[in-house]
Amino acid sequence: MQMTNVPQAATLDDASSVSRSLALAFADDPAMCWLFPDPATRPAGLDGYFTTLFTRQYVRHGVCERTADAAALWMPPQAQDKAVPDAQTLGELTALVGDRAEPFRRSIDAAAANVPQEPHWYLAVIGTDPAAQGRGQGAALLRSGLAKADAEGLPVYLESSKETNLAVYRHFGFEVLEEVRLPEDGPALWVMRRGAGARG
Repeated sequence: MQMTNVPQAATLDDASSVSRSLALAFADDPAMCWLFPDPATRPAGLDGYFTTLFTRQYVRHGVCERTADAAALWMPPQAQDKAVPDAQTLGELTALVGDRAEPFRRSIDAAAANVPQEPHWYLAVIGTDPAAQGRGQGAALLRSGLAKADAEGLPVYLESSKETNLAVYRHFGFEVLEEVRLPEDGPALWVMRRGAGARG
C-alpha cells in the first residue's frame, strides 16, 4: 500500500527509508555541513549518522513517525534522560564524523548541559526529502507530535540550525529562546520553545 501524508509509526524495519529521507533533508544543513565538510562523503556520512540515531536511540526510547518522504524523531518527557546519546551511541557517531569528533563531543556536552528542567517533549529531528517538499508531509509530522504534547499539556523544545526554518516553526507557535554557536567556528543553533496549545 502506498504511503500518504498521514504519519505512521516508524519501526526498525523502516530504518533505511527514515535515514534516507533525513540524509537528503539535511544535505545542506549548516550543522551537518560542519560535521561532514566533504561534499563527496557527506551523503554516506549523513546516512550512517541518522541510521545510528534512529536505530540505537530514538526508535528504542522515543516516538518516531514517518510519511513517504519525511520523518520526525521525538523524545517524550518520560525518556528525557535518553535525549543525549549514551556512550556506545556517541562512540558510533564520533567514528562517523572522523576528525570532527572532538567538536562534536563538545557540542553534545553543551546540549546536555542546557536540557530544559521542565517536563517537555523534545523534537530532535524532522526532515523531508527536498524532492517531496511542499506536499505537507513535514507539516503533518510536526502537527502529529505537537498534538501529543498538547494532549499532555506540555511545551516542546527544539534546536534549529537552519535560519530559514525559523519562520516555519514560528508559524506553529515556537519562539526563539536563544542563539548559540557550535564550537570551533561552528554554525549557529536557535533554541526554540512552544508552550502547550500555542498557535503561531
